[in-house]
Amino acid sequence: MYLTVKDLTIYYEKYGKGKTTILILPGWGNTRETFRYIIDYFKDYYTIYIIDYPGLGKSPIPTNTLNIYNYAELIYEFTKIKNITNPIIIAHSFGGRIISTISSIYNYKINKLILIDVAGIKPKKTLKKYIKEKQYKIKKKLIKLLPKRKQEIYKQKLFQKYASSDYYLLPPAMRETFKNIINEDLTNHFKAIKTETLIIWGENDQDTPLKDGIKINKLIKESALITLKNATHYSYLQYPILVNKIIYEFIKKDQ
Repeated sequence: MYLTVKDLTIYYEKYGKGKTTILILPGWGNTRETFRYIIDYFKDYYTIYIIDYPGLGKSPIPTNTLNIYNYAELIYEFTKIKNITNPIIIAHSFGGRIISTISSIYNYKINKLILIDVAGIKPKKTLKKYIKEKQYKIKKKLIKLLPKRKQEIYKQKLFQKYASSDYYLLPPAMRETFKNIINEDLTNHFKAIKTETLIIWGENDQDTPLKDGIKINKLIKESALITLKNATHYSYLQYPILVNKIIYEFIKKDQ
């Protein structure tokens, strides 16, 4: 189903008819489909909403560049339009950026919060990353010394080599939005979360390392951290049965 919110059109799906609502905020990219195990497990007991963000999945690319505050406002307005009150929220990766921002800015009551390998803690720039950025900037300037017919080819090869996979695979219209999002440190937003929170993290997550989960656990007073052995950034896909049971134990009183 499609809905226009604040001049942005988004695609969303709804399942179940339970009295308590679960709102799933997936990660960056077309990751809505990765939540089938969770949806199928809970849809007979809860009402479930899941969203494709603007420019991702089935939602059209926005005409303007966005930032994390635009996404947070969008989701907040979506809950008002759909009359979603006091929901249980399950957030993965980028979804953690959104819900931490909503918690910090809006007076929105959340029943319980489940954070799975979420993003939002900005990493310190390492020497390796600093050198890589310098190399890219220097080589990009040297392109002008090449014959014009070769400049675009070399530019694309250079971009492919140095850009992250998430950034490279995005349509050009979404790249500035991506940079706006990853450059925002949301540490203080996580600190503002007052909801009872369950944090699930993959021990070997390379995208959002476990140290981020430990830090978020310390920032949110009413939180508990569960680490899944040998799991990576998609821990809920690697251990679907276990993750569903963990979530069920956390929310079962709220059916």
